[in-house]
Amino acid sequence: MANPTREDERFMAAALRLARHHLGQTSTNPSVACLIVKDGIVVGRAVTASSGRPHAEAQALAEARERARRATAYVTLEPCSHHGKTPPCADALVAAGVARVVISILDPDERVAGRGVVRLRDAGITVDIGLLPEEGHRALEAYLMRQVSKRPHVTLKLAISADGMIGRKGAGQVRITGPISRAQVQILRAQSDAILVGIGTATADDPELTVRLPGLEDRSPVRIVLDRRLDLSPGSKLVRSARDVPLIVVSGEPSGQPELEPAGDRAGRRAALEAAGVEVLETGSVADLLTALGSRGISSLLVEGGAVAARAFLESGLVDRIQIYTGPQQIGENGIASPFDRKSVPAGFTLVNSARYGDDLFEEYEREN
Repeated sequence: MANPTREDERFMAAALRLARHHLGQTSTNPSVACLIVKDGIVVGRAVTASSGRPHAEAQALAEARERARRATAYVTLEPCSHHGKTPPCADALVAAGVARVVISILDPDERVAGRGVVRLRDAGITVDIGLLPEEGHRALEAYLMRQVSKRPHVTLKLAISADGMIGRKGAGQVRITGPISRAQVQILRAQSDAILVGIGTATADDPELTVRLPGLEDRSPVRIVLDRRLDLSPGSKLVRSARDVPLIVVSGEPSGQPELEPAGDRAGRRAALEAAGVEVLETGSVADLLTALGSRGISSLLVEGGAVAARAFLESGLVDRIQIYTGPQQIGENGIASPFDRKSVPAGFTLVNSARYGDDLFEEYEREN
């Protein structure tokens, strides 16, 4: 977009902040925000509903009502132009009589892909494209990854002690970071479509992998466990809560190791898990798993637990972001070594953010293009 005004940038920045409110809650649709502005005043604002519908534009127009006529709509993603379960948002903007639509980024969905812009312009609406595009891509990175690469955007999170450990053998959960870091991770869970751990972590820690921050408990992601042999106990917290929060157990080995056990034993364990409400998914590699998750509308995956799972994803070359929380304490004897620490981050990743959370150091790395 050439020569945007300060007002344009201010309203689009506000829309992009709003779009983050429902990250991880709108699958299979993206979390999009729309602001309706008239005479410098926001008269309608909305973000895609938690269920994925209604879309942001329809809600913002409903709030603005007659004030939308001759107003400007700031939308973080190109308005849809196809008939699905709801009418096209481009048609709604036309019917409302808006004079101008400002878009951060175009939608790569083949059902849209510029058609929304054409629909608006054919109706005589001024359309400006590409306002704060870098911020727009970041806000919608998970959706864009699924649309373009047919897989979720993958974030690998590690909590690492000062001596490079992620836990202690035989000790179950070991607290490495402080309360601020743990709260940040809860928010990250709430913004993710799915969270994944390996069977080693699931067995040793018996986690629930839900969101525990007050007020966000209903935003728990789909839980996934990498479990080649289907060893996850029916008595685990994960399985016992499978009917409340979806749980997928991934059978088959992401690293490609063969099966070496009787089929009958495996069938019995699978039946027990499925009887408890667990979905068992057979895949042969990390790439296959991500393709399967993408096909069911999962756009963002948080890989949170276990050295084996972390290595499998790193070796696949399919990690997009790394978050490291380094605590001040040392694990010492019988420590479980992290695949890497802040001084040995894998090649191809660039530090983009760092912060202090109490006594912990947070660092975020992104894959280089």
